[in-house]
Amino acid sequence: MLQIENLVHRYDDASHPQLAVPEFALEKGQHAVLAGPSGSGKSTLLHLLAGILTPQGGRLSIGGTDLTQLSASSADQWRSRTIGFLPQKLALIPSLTVRENILVAAYAGNHKHDTARADALLGKLGMQDRVHAKPHQLSHGQRQRVALARALFQRPLLLLADEPTASLDDIAAHDAITLLRTQAEENGSSLIISTHDARVLHAMPDAKTLRLAAPFSTQGL
Repeated sequence: MLQIENLVHRYDDASHPQLAVPEFALEKGQHAVLAGPSGSGKSTLLHLLAGILTPQGGRLSIGGTDLTQLSASSADQWRSRTIGFLPQKLALIPSLTVRENILVAAYAGNHKHDTARADALLGKLGMQDRVHAKPHQLSHGQRQRVALARALFQRPLLLLADEPTASLDDIAAHDAITLLRTQAEENGSSLIISTHDARVLHAMPDAKTLRLAAPFSTQGL
C-alpha cells in the first residue's frame, strides 16, 4: 500500500535535507508509528504522505499512485479520496457546527453531501448529542473526536495523526490511541501516528516503527 525508497526533502532555505528515508513499506490495513524528537522531520513526512508537500527526491507511492508525479491540482483530488488527516492543531472552523465541520471534507473533495454518514460517525464516537454544537462548546477530547470524524468521512485508505496525545494525561492519551486504532480498523484504513510520546509506542506494540533518530537522518526498524 505504501512504498518509500530514498525519499528526500529539504526546505528552500536549508543546505541539508530535513528528511531522508532510505526505505519503508506498509501493507493495507497495517499500522505504523512515526517516532522521533521534535525537529526530526515527523510532521514533514506526514505532509509528504498527505500530498501537501512534494518529495524532492526518491519514490513515494501510496495505493499505486506515485506522489512525485502529481500536479498540485491532482494532488488535491487524490488527497480528498485517499487521505484522512488528524492534525495536532485540529483546525475546526469556529462558526460551523460539529456536523458542518465534518461535511467540510465533502465540500473540499467535491463529493456527496452525506449528512447520514457524518451523523453515523458522530454516533460511533459518542458525539450524537453534540451535532449542532460549535467547537467552543466542546472539550478538547470532543473536538478531537470531531476532527477524527472529519478525517474518516471519505473512508480514506490512509489515516494520518500528528501528535494526537500531546498535552493529554495518561487516561486521555490511552483513550485517544484506542479510538484511532478502533476507527481505523472499522474503516479498513491503515494508520500512521506521528509522535515523540513513548506511551503511543507502548500502546501499539504490533505496529511498525519508523524512527527519525535525529535531524537529517533516519533509521527504519
